[in-house]
Amino acid sequence: MLFGASLAMTNACGQQNYDSQRAALVDELRRDSYRAEEYGAPPLSDTVLASIGAVPRHEFVPPGERQYAYGNYPLPIGAGQTISQPYIVALMTDLADVSADEIVLEIGTGSGYQAAVLAGLAKHVYTIEIVEMLGLRAKDDLERLGYDNVTVRIGDGYAGWPDKAPFDAIVVTAAPDAVPQPLVDQLKVGGRMVIPVGPVHAVQTLQLLCKDADGNLEVTDIIPVRFVPLTRD
Repeated sequence: MLFGASLAMTNACGQQNYDSQRAALVDELRRDSYRAEEYGAPPLSDTVLASIGAVPRHEFVPPGERQYAYGNYPLPIGAGQTISQPYIVALMTDLADVSADEIVLEIGTGSGYQAAVLAGLAKHVYTIEIVEMLGLRAKDDLERLGYDNVTVRIGDGYAGWPDKAPFDAIVVTAAPDAVPQPLVDQLKVGGRMVIPVGPVHAVQTLQLLCKDADGNLEVTDIIPVRFVPLTRD
């Protein structure tokens, strides 16, 4: 789902003013979040928008894409993968409803951008990336930028991270055909999972899963989305 597109801004010397672009993106996301209500998505919270506004998205895209870093659309990051549209990152973060004392698992590190946004809200973020080149680059970028509450692992995210479970929230940034049972098992009672579900090369459904005291899941369909598939080893 693509709503708007921010234009790149430059200062008097022709250098891109990333701070201004990021502020404009946050304003755009705030407007778009109210437009998205007609699709069933909740308005984005000020807390999540502040976290988006604090993360330098241009640091998480290849140099050739930096002029487009604050457009509200996905961008290629290599290995056939993308950095998600900022609105979708914000929406998934908002649905995860993370607080400062909570532990989060992310499946699909990609560029590291979603992990950085979550890190501004959570106690710690554990994130798994199956593509080694992307995972190592994200790890380096997150460390370079001072995100010391993020731990990156290269591996198959379908199986989760059992020795760090249970998790208060799980955010999945690639689409399986069905919700992986290992992730359900690793979600705390009262925890939230945000995950796109559906077949490859088709429109999927972004779902919010909440685990009750009996271990049952309350599933809410949010909006139609399109994500890369969740790949396995």
